[in-house]
Amino acid sequence: TRRCAALARTPHLRADFHEALSARASRPAGVVDGTMTGYDGPIKNHDLLNLREYVTADTGSLNKADSTVLLMVTHSNLKARFMEIRFDRYMTVARVKEKLMTHVGSNVSTMRLSLKDWDGALVAPMTDDSKMLGYFSPEDGWTIHIDDTDAHSASAGGWLEDVSKVKKYEMSDEKYNARENTYRQWKNEQLAKDPTWCLEKAMAERRGETWVPKATIEDDEHQSLEASAIVDQVGNRCEVNPGGKRGVVMFVGKVEGLPKGWWVGVQFDEPVGKNDGAVKGKRYFTCPDGYGSFQRPANVKVGDYPEEDDPFAESEDEI
Repeated sequence: TRRCAALARTPHLRADFHEALSARASRPAGVVDGTMTGYDGPIKNHDLLNLREYVTADTGSLNKADSTVLLMVTHSNLKARFMEIRFDRYMTVARVKEKLMTHVGSNVSTMRLSLKDWDGALVAPMTDDSKMLGYFSPEDGWTIHIDDTDAHSASAGGWLEDVSKVKKYEMSDEKYNARENTYRQWKNEQLAKDPTWCLEKAMAERRGETWVPKATIEDDEHQSLEASAIVDQVGNRCEVNPGGKRGVVMFVGKVEGLPKGWWVGVQFDEPVGKNDGAVKGKRYFTCPDGYGSFQRPANVKVGDYPEEDDPFAESEDEI
C-alpha cells in the first residue's frame, strides 16, 4: 500500500513502473541459464522445465485450415462415439465414407449417412455421394451418423466391441507343463529346494530381510464380534479398507476353502474384486465376475457410502 501511494505521488516513478510492467508482460517465457523466466518467480526444477516445454511446444497439431471441420461420428451398430474427426469441406460424400470405413469397419456401399446438429436434430440425409461435405454447411461439433444396412457387417451384433464373443486361446495344463522357462516350472524348482518357499519369502530375502510367515488362524470364530455388527446389514452400502473401496454387503458368514473365521462377501462398484461370489465352486452370492470379494469383517464398515471412483488399493486380508 505504501509503495502504491508513493508511485501515485511521483509521476515519473509511476511511468517507469508501468514501463517495467509492460516490458515484463511482453517478454516471452523461456529458460535462461536453467531458470524459467517470464513468470512471477523463477522455476529451477529442470524436470518441470522440460515438462512445460514439452506440453507447450507448438507441434502444429492444433492448427486447422479454414476448410476443416471437426465432426463427431456415431454408428448404428456401435456404442462407441468417435470424437472430433477431421474432415475437409471439399471432400465428397463418397470420400467421407471411405475415411469412415477405416474407423468403423463398415463397407462403403452399405453406409447411409445423415448429418445432425449439436442437439441431435437431423440436418440433412447425405444420400448423394457426388456432393461435397461443404454443401451441407456442417459446423464443428455436429455429428455424422452411420446406418449400416449390411446384416452381415463386421460391426453387427457387437462383434467389434463385445470381447466375450471372441474365442480366447486356451492352453491345457499338459501343454503348459511341457513348455520350458515358465513361472510354474521355476516355482516347482524352488519348492523342490525349499518346501516352505513362497514368493513373499523370496522377495524378502532379496531385500536382505528375514521373512516371517503369517500366523495360521486356528480359531473358527475369528472376528465373530466384528461380524455380529454386520450380519443383519446384507444389501446395505459399505466401504472396505485399506483402500476405501465401496460396494454392497452381499454375504456374512463362514466360507469353505478360505481360512477359518468369519468373512463378509462384498460386491464392489468397480471391477476391483477377485471373483463372482463363488469360492472353489461353491456360490455364496451372485455378481459380475471381478466385482466380488470376501473380506474380513474388521475391514468392512457399513454406512452411507455412495458410489465414487476407486483408488484400486490392495489388502492383505482380501482373497
